[in-house]
Amino acid sequence: MSGTTGRKSERLLNLLIMLLVQRHFVSKDRIREILYPGMSDDAFEKMFERDKEELRSLGVPIEVGSIDAYFDDEPGYRVRPDELSLPDIALTPDEAAVIGLATRVWQHARLADATTEAVRKLAAFGVEVDESALDIAEPRLSAEEPSFDVFWEATQERTPVEFEYRRSGATRTTTRHLQPWGVVRYSGRWYVVGLDTDRGQERVFRLSRVQGEARRAGAPGSYDVPPGTDVRATAMRLAPPPPAGETVVLVRRDAGGPLRRDAVAVETDVAGPDRRTAWDRVRLARSGSEVAEQLLGYGADVYVESPDEVRTIVIERLRAVVGRDS
Repeated sequence: MSGTTGRKSERLLNLLIMLLVQRHFVSKDRIREILYPGMSDDAFEKMFERDKEELRSLGVPIEVGSIDAYFDDEPGYRVRPDELSLPDIALTPDEAAVIGLATRVWQHARLADATTEAVRKLAAFGVEVDESALDIAEPRLSAEEPSFDVFWEATQERTPVEFEYRRSGATRTTTRHLQPWGVVRYSGRWYVVGLDTDRGQERVFRLSRVQGEARRAGAPGSYDVPPGTDVRATAMRLAPPPPAGETVVLVRRDAGGPLRRDAVAVETDVAGPDRRTAWDRVRLARSGSEVAEQLLGYGADVYVESPDEVRTIVIERLRAVVGRDS
């Protein structure tokens, strides 16, 4: 665990995981021992209360209850996976929204490593963990853009970034300077939202169009996000509209959480390509290659019914993967 020396985002992620993977209420003393070692009583109380409120503000239902049903002892804390409903947004202006991003990008190497390390250390402390509780994260969606890590970390550190960017239809790149406010997934694409310091205006940049490596171009903590900034609303307002069309897919029961959240309609208990599980029909109000890229991450849990364009792309990509592995 990162403890008091770790970044706030890491501490919040650790707290969420600790409360989520346990089958019973955990005492405040136990939380303090593992996540907040070496802190004074006053400092711990203040930080623990702030961290709980941060998680609750993101929709994390922290439940308070008795550790021993037969005694009126110190209350304990837990998060019930069946009641957890985190935001669809990857990041908000507040650093704590790393939790929201963790639910959407669990397969990304840094977050997967952080999660594994958190669970490992909990087990080392003798904490009984239920790793199946992490299934709510739906570990299917990845962030493959090379610049993702730089923008991800810059939003947490409030560090300006410089990068080469090629706009749609352009043949040349331009150098851009940004104070990133947050990273968000919108219409199957990753965007960074922030203040373009060359133009003095808020801008949104699609990460797949960043050329080469993005570079830090300033000191951490050198700017603040404007109060009340809604990163998702900004991305939806400034980014190009989603591609027209509809994609219809069959999704195994209890799989495809992000797809279901984005769906315009879900039909349950339909005939699927096999009988190993039940299937649902999910309709998405978008189409094209980027939808196909997203669906690839679900493997055998998703079957594309229409359109032919998306199904063809998925089949070709899967054949290419099989060809490389054979």
